[in-house]
Amino acid sequence: MNNSILNKPYKYGFKTDIDSYNISGGLNINTLLKIINELEEPNFIKKFRLEALNKLKFLRQPDWCFFEVPDINYDKISYYSKPINLTDKDVLSKIDQTFEKLGISKEQQENLSNTAIDLVFDSVSISNIIEPFLSKSGIIFIPLFKAIQKYPYLVKKYLGTVVPSNDNFFAALNSAVFSEGSFCYIPKNIKCNFDLSTYFRTNLENFAQFERTLLIAGENTKLTYLEGCTAPMYSESQLHVAIVEIVAKYNSFVKYATIQNWYRGNKLGEGGLYNLTTKRGICFDFAKLEWTQIEVGSSITWKYPSTILKGNNSSSEFYSISLLSGVQEADTGSKMTHIGKNTKSKIVSKTISLNSSLNIYRGLVDIKPSAYKSFNQTECDSLLIGSNALTGTFPYTKVSNSTAIIRQEASISKLDEEFLFLFMQRGIDLKTAVTLLIYGFCYNICEKLPLEFGVEIPLLISLRTEEALG
Repeated sequence: MNNSILNKPYKYGFKTDIDSYNISGGLNINTLLKIINELEEPNFIKKFRLEALNKLKFLRQPDWCFFEVPDINYDKISYYSKPINLTDKDVLSKIDQTFEKLGISKEQQENLSNTAIDLVFDSVSISNIIEPFLSKSGIIFIPLFKAIQKYPYLVKKYLGTVVPSNDNFFAALNSAVFSEGSFCYIPKNIKCNFDLSTYFRTNLENFAQFERTLLIAGENTKLTYLEGCTAPMYSESQLHVAIVEIVAKYNSFVKYATIQNWYRGNKLGEGGLYNLTTKRGICFDFAKLEWTQIEVGSSITWKYPSTILKGNNSSSEFYSISLLSGVQEADTGSKMTHIGKNTKSKIVSKTISLNSSLNIYRGLVDIKPSAYKSFNQTECDSLLIGSNALTGTFPYTKVSNSTAIIRQEASISKLDEEFLFLFMQRGIDLKTAVTLLIYGFCYNICEKLPLEFGVEIPLLISLRTEEALG
């Protein structure tokens, strides 16, 4: 099997030619004050940012990853960026054309009758079509900066309660300079029949995306949230440091699904985006949180969506597909912390490594003394395609209650050339055969995705396979 990488362009690597206002000048109090003044933020946000900046001085960038994260020059980064003259018709037209190229035209947004989409361009929200309709049902789904101004009491109550600013280096960094994001609040006894979705698009060179998402599901509620993201191609690497906080109250259900398709750099590993993200949810009594993520982009990924099962009879499931090619590197996984009685968690991870990529699963199941009769099942399966790919699995388990049940299994295998031969004997070419085998390998996760994402996965797998096999 020939593992040379075709020099094909990244489909979403184009840049929108518009003038932007940006805030840079290094990671210091002056930069923070510029952001605060630009957004006219209230005192509690100012205090939150300044405290995070102070905590950042005492934290170090994690050094326990399987790979080394390159040094990041925080003096060269733009921390906030927005188009100049956003009300100008020409500027709006260029932004509309950008999202049309990404497959999200205004017509498509309006035709998606069961989906509410918030489009974020660099540091500003551009469009949220059915926000007024949702508000009639009591559902709040608006950009985070707008929520800070319109619902400060809700933001103040929940911001930083799931991921505190001193949780880790990148959490403190985001808390200090976060730029836009989504806010959702669903009041008690409301079932949201709409899929709420945010699409993040970076544009400016040297701009770092620090979005923050805050989702609150009240008692007896249901919420499905979808996230997508892309970035232009630049020779210099870009930075993405995000935080997602999810609060699932009594008997609520939250489904969080994301496809990460950032620019992953060229075949030599030059450029690409560093994806360094903290995502966490907390479940109260009888609540359920389901994570589904597809990782196909970014040159470096450091991300571990996790759940704190605080309430009795709460549960969480984590489904992940990490498909890497070229010289991409990823250290990802999940963390399940069991605190309440009769709590249940499930982790299913599928990693596919092509060419010279590095794909690491790292997970933690932590059973606290109070977690009587808790249960966890972890499945980690890895597929190697090519002789230079590397994969590894590091499952950690802490059990402090003898009534708990833990089940773990893992497998690493190479693509069976006998299967390829069988396909090719029946007239199916190599690339199609590999695509079908990969899709079959991770089908049980693909079927968990909402329809809007599920139809994209076979195409993404096909594109990655075509790029990786010459």
